[in-house]
Amino acid sequence: MRFDVVTLFPELFEPFLKTGITRRAYEAGQVDVHLTNPRDYSSGNYRRVDDRPFGGGPGMVMMAEPLAQALAAIRAARGDQAPVVLFSPIGQPLNHAAVQGWAGSAGAILLCGRYEGIDQRFIDAYVDVQISLGDFVLSGGEIAAMALLDAVARLQPGVLSDEDSHHQDSFNPALDGLLDCPHYTRPEVWNGVGIPAVLGSGHHENIERWRRDQRLLLTAQHRPDLLDAARRAGALDSRDVRVLSGKS
Repeated sequence: MRFDVVTLFPELFEPFLKTGITRRAYEAGQVDVHLTNPRDYSSGNYRRVDDRPFGGGPGMVMMAEPLAQALAAIRAARGDQAPVVLFSPIGQPLNHAAVQGWAGSAGAILLCGRYEGIDQRFIDAYVDVQISLGDFVLSGGEIAAMALLDAVARLQPGVLSDEDSHHQDSFNPALDGLLDCPHYTRPEVWNGVGIPAVLGSGHHENIERWRRDQRLLLTAQHRPDLLDAARRAGALDSRDVRVLSGKS
């Protein structure tokens, strides 16, 4: 798959693409990332990509023409009609299901806004999908683009050391969309606190049941909306119900 990132700061992506376990996906071309700076497609001696907003007000607005020229060059290089994604406050929240969709796609063109925003005429003409990371504002779309790329990369075969690792992640359908359970490692006793006894029992069935119980209780406490979705999907059995009611 190929992701083209339109950004005024391509240098932000260079360490990201070369660091951590997900670099395997980028180095192998499983997630082929190309960076395009719209400043390279602006005119004039100063290569301007922004201007003051009509109607007045603070800040600057990214101009439509450099973005349109950059997009045309990307489309010519790709030879397809990949969707244009804008990271925006009005976008749909990024979740695991959406990441899975992108992970199995041919990729996209990720548009990283800056300043007060992008000329709405460009958005109306070219943007296909808008995505939000949450109810807060970043200085630009670069961090959001990295979040999507990282989430997509770790789902690619061979990227994680353990092929089944991501199946145990929070929100994964393999866990019925629940939060993951707590994890412990050596030493067995740290600062006077030991691990839950069941984890040292060697009884795998009991360990898996404990982990399931913890996922249920953590989800009920912190994300009851996820638990409601699991109930509606019929993912909870009678033992799960007893655990949640405190009767198990």
